[in-house]
Amino acid sequence: MSKQVPYDRNQPYNELPLLPPPDDKIVTVEILQSVIKANKALAELKGFAKKLPNLSMLVNTIALREAKASTEIENIFTTDDELYKALTGNHSGLKGNAKEVLRYRQALWKGYHDISLNNRFNIDLMIKIYQEIKEVQDGIRPLQTETIIKKRGSGTLGGTTVYTPPRGKKVIKEKLENLIVYLNDDKKYSYDPLIKLAVAHYQFEAIHPFRDGNGRTGRILSILLMIQKKLLEVPFLYLSAYIIENKDDYYSLLNNVTTLRNWKDWILYMLKAIEETSIYTLNKINDIDNLFQKTYALLNKKLPHIHKEPIEKIFEQPYTSPKKLLSHDIKSINTAKKYLTQMEELGIMIPKKIGKEVVYLNIDLFNLLSET
Repeated sequence: MSKQVPYDRNQPYNELPLLPPPDDKIVTVEILQSVIKANKALAELKGFAKKLPNLSMLVNTIALREAKASTEIENIFTTDDELYKALTGNHSGLKGNAKEVLRYRQALWKGYHDISLNNRFNIDLMIKIYQEIKEVQDGIRPLQTETIIKKRGSGTLGGTTVYTPPRGKKVIKEKLENLIVYLNDDKKYSYDPLIKLAVAHYQFEAIHPFRDGNGRTGRILSILLMIQKKLLEVPFLYLSAYIIENKDDYYSLLNNVTTLRNWKDWILYMLKAIEETSIYTLNKINDIDNLFQKTYALLNKKLPHIHKEPIEKIFEQPYTSPKKLLSHDIKSINTAKKYLTQMEELGIMIPKKIGKEVVYLNIDLFNLLSET
């Protein structure tokens, strides 16, 4: 049984232990068995993705689902219909929950491009992700920001303090720099990347370096770690789905690392999340690809003048405007409208009016993505 360590949830946890945790807490037979399963599922996902003719067509769609799910964990809800409609318009005019979700997706892509280029984590990358998510210009929270994590809900324990993260820029920066070395240095810290992911995810959430958006920033960092360690080539692992379905366990196990230093159950939870969502994502991508191939075959037979590129465009997200269809093959709005109208006649697209603009819904793709 884990021994409880001195900890006062009402005081800033400036004594949060630096990484790494003791080996006997994070390298056990049970954990290593789970690591094998999670790595196998990830490898199958990565291998399947390589077979797709146009991976970028599917990545945007999966990334959007991840963005929606990750914001739902923070109790920022938006309907699929509202979200996909928002994607066809001017992002600068968006408000509310749809804007929150799109900012998450943009932050994910910014982080992906940065880690692909530099292959290293640093504080600036973390700040950029946070700033994009929250649409702010500040960085590490200052001393006067007395951040306290309180229990959600309206029950008898609602509003009570669960955790008080470290306070003071110097303390926070020291712990972030330790985390960054842990992430980047695979010689000094030669753990399996998925164990490292679970440990690092807890540590980032415990440091809680920003005023807000720490949960979403932390989940993006977990995806980027898989990119950095070559476990994935693009960020399409739908990790937040598992966390939503097991949200109480997620928060409870995070808290148990803090109060009991119970690393084992937390790491097992994260490994299970990676394994199950790898399988989920593989199945989802397979479904999208099958739908695309059937749609392509139908259009190739019925409307052979419509080339592959516009068909791929209607699979990047369920709602498509004529303007989104423009390319080197389709140079005029009128041609784009004609193609979408012809696809409507085949039952592939459904027109919907948003304001003054008519957009077209890929109904089968929408239904597929709306399935949990």
